[in-house]
Amino acid sequence: MTIRVLLADDQALLRGTFRMLVDSAPDLEVVGEAGTGREAVALARSLRADLVLMDIRMPDLDGLAATRLITADEDLAGVKVLVLTTFESDEYVAEALRAGASGFLGKGIDPEELLDAIRVVAAGDALLSPAATKALIGRFLAQPAPQDRAALPGLDVLTAREQEVVTLVAAGLSNDDIAERLFVTPLTAKTHVNRAMAKLGARDRAQVVVIAYESGLVRPGSA
Repeated sequence: MTIRVLLADDQALLRGTFRMLVDSAPDLEVVGEAGTGREAVALARSLRADLVLMDIRMPDLDGLAATRLITADEDLAGVKVLVLTTFESDEYVAEALRAGASGFLGKGIDPEELLDAIRVVAAGDALLSPAATKALIGRFLAQPAPQDRAALPGLDVLTAREQEVVTLVAAGLSNDDIAERLFVTPLTAKTHVNRAMAKLGARDRAQVVVIAYESGLVRPGSA
């Protein structure tokens, strides 16, 4: 199955470079380009791409605001956002995840790593660059704004095993790693993860990480 990609960057030259790179992969296809955040939201709604490769700093509407609009739209529930930026700061990483992004990478990433990142995020897994360490994410996500805290889903909807699985997802473990840790099959681990995501209303594993930290289930340094 071909992964449909929407490029959102205010620099036409960079969009052209990304288009050539993405289209060079047999399983990836660029279906549209946006030069502003507002265009990105409009094209996400009209083209229904599988993934938006989103720059943060864009005119009219920045990438973080555009990401919030896309991830808040129930009609776009299947659209993933991968933030790609030269501004790989702590605050941007945390804000991108809070906005609903499924991944965050610096523009210095190698071409093959970018293609792999698109595949990983499109498949529903969370992806962060090496600079975005778990400790960094934990430090910022553990201090949400008051309105974020009030909107968090209750963890009492999860079974004890599902809460355990969520803590392992927050630690960056894959389904195979979780299966090995809990002495279950990878399919069972995947089932637990999917059930926890459904109960928490999480779009993907990145949002599970956000909820795990902001709810207090996982604290900085413990995952």
